[in-house]
Amino acid sequence: MSAQKTFLFMPESAYGPTNNCIGVGNELLKRGHRVVFAAEASWSGKLSALGFEEDLVDLAPPPEDTDEQDAGQFWKDYIRDISPEFRKTTAEQLETVTLPIMQELIDGAKYCEPQLKEIIARVKPDVIIEDNVISFPALSTAGVPYVRLVSCNPLEVPGPAIAPVFSGLGEDATDEWVTFREEFRRTHEPLWQEFNAWVQEQGAAPLPEMEFIHSGELNLYLYPEELDYIERRPLDETWHRIESAVRETETLPEIPGAFTNGTQPVIYFSLGSLGSADVSLMQRVIDALATLPAQVIVSMGPLHDELHLAENMWGAEFLPQTVLLPLADLVITHGGNNTVTESMHFGKPMVLLPLFWDQYDNAQRVDERGFGKRLATYEFSAEELRNTVTGLLEDTELRDRLARIGARIREQHGVRRAADLLERVAK
Repeated sequence: MSAQKTFLFMPESAYGPTNNCIGVGNELLKRGHRVVFAAEASWSGKLSALGFEEDLVDLAPPPEDTDEQDAGQFWKDYIRDISPEFRKTTAEQLETVTLPIMQELIDGAKYCEPQLKEIIARVKPDVIIEDNVISFPALSTAGVPYVRLVSCNPLEVPGPAIAPVFSGLGEDATDEWVTFREEFRRTHEPLWQEFNAWVQEQGAAPLPEMEFIHSGELNLYLYPEELDYIERRPLDETWHRIESAVRETETLPEIPGAFTNGTQPVIYFSLGSLGSADVSLMQRVIDALATLPAQVIVSMGPLHDELHLAENMWGAEFLPQTVLLPLADLVITHGGNNTVTESMHFGKPMVLLPLFWDQYDNAQRVDERGFGKRLATYEFSAEELRNTVTGLLEDTELRDRLARIGARIREQHGVRRAADLLERVAK
């Protein structure tokens, strides 16, 4: 074991980035290092229960209602309120979904900047790891190695020969790329200019043109090789692909025997902690799957009391996804980066129903690489969904290919490789 070092993680206050940081952080803990999370305050007690130190931040003034919030509750409420906008095209969402989210993230960064400086002074980290989509200047100006961890689709690292992030456009739709980039600049350039000026006022370097975050001394991104864009957008030597970061902190719950006896295929259905707040969409999928000769595990989310499962289903508000995915034969997902990478990690075909952000990019990539099917989230019919599921379940060639890919990814031991790289930069 290396001499003990202190690693400070700051993930975005959502389950995806936080869970990836938990996976890597847990590996560092096992190696005897000190791991501190400067996560958002609603994660209080949830990270310390896993053995991490907590030194948490507020991203906005504490609410007048002092009742304890669920982890990431702000974003759950926010996404629920703007979910009608998900029916718009990705280009239209730039102004009504993507821009407001960016603004909220930036407001949070500005609010917590003094807190982060105090945390860094207390913790005295040897390495700082940020998993977010915007810069927090206190992290990159702390005088210790700054590491960027990308838990979103790697189109977030732009290049002229790849589709623009958030677009969901195909790899050869180059004319549409141009139009989307122009719309992104029109909607986001004023915010970028203002944020870039503030970042520099805090002592950080200027941001790259029309990007909202700096790269680090070390940069890690989570994406399987089979889905990657590296052939069209090479990265420099500071960038390292970590094909998955599956956490080993979850345990298998008690589930009905029909889901483990092998008599029927098992489907795992999740729209993520945020997407599951769209109750009408969740129920449409549930109702469509009710007549299939399959068992369905449903991650029901924060509004679980409003959902009605069929007889062939079992679910709960929160499910330990990483221990349930191995039981599944197919995954129905919103296309969040965690679920996509974890599904590839376990070699599972996917049906993708993207809602916002990079979910469209992941859905498009899985579809165009032949590892699943992207459906129109608010236009699919029940019959179309059932036929798509049945076709993927019956595609033994695809299932065999994914099984081989999953075995290869698991052999890479992503969290170990990430920990090796972090230990190296700590020296």
